[in-house]
Amino acid sequence: MNFLEERIIKDGIVKPGNVLKVDSFLNHQMDIQLMEEIGREFKRRFADKNITKVMTIEASGIGIACFVAKEFGVPMVFAKKSKSVNISGDVYVAEVESFTHKNTNQVIVSKMFLNNDDHLLIIDDFLANGCALKGLIAIANAAGASVEGLGIVIEKGFQDGGRMIREMGYDLESLAIVDAMDAENGTITFRAQEDK
Repeated sequence: MNFLEERIIKDGIVKPGNVLKVDSFLNHQMDIQLMEEIGREFKRRFADKNITKVMTIEASGIGIACFVAKEFGVPMVFAKKSKSVNISGDVYVAEVESFTHKNTNQVIVSKMFLNNDDHLLIIDDFLANGCALKGLIAIANAAGASVEGLGIVIEKGFQDGGRMIREMGYDLESLAIVDAMDAENGTITFRAQEDK
């Protein structure tokens, strides 16, 4: 069991409807030492890639992506879920359905911050159905940027997102893959992963 799986067992809460609450340490309140360790682990796993930028989607991915970008020494850009007055000019746009919030958002990245010279590492906190990753990949493709890899903190392996993204040929690394959750007992079963 790796450092993240241990923390999920200790502090994660399984809720009905295949919901795993990790808001006490990952995506509401953040354990900064854990974030640093996550950043170092993604740097280790993608050390052979020429990463020029880390990209994520607001809001929960931002904190994690910052620690990853710090490890690579590159900027981090995030897709916004709404256009604001301080984003001027052209933008890349994708539609993204949220498993957690049960809605669809248009996400945008300013063309000023993404171009065909970029080699991206896409980071997010959860992977369920893969909609957020597909939206970020679409934005990267529209910009002509190269997607060098995708890093997920927690993948729900019993949902289709991970399989679909891997079948598309992308290098996807998940720090913890949950194969099953039981809300009644509060148990979590992780997929065994090879040491990378």
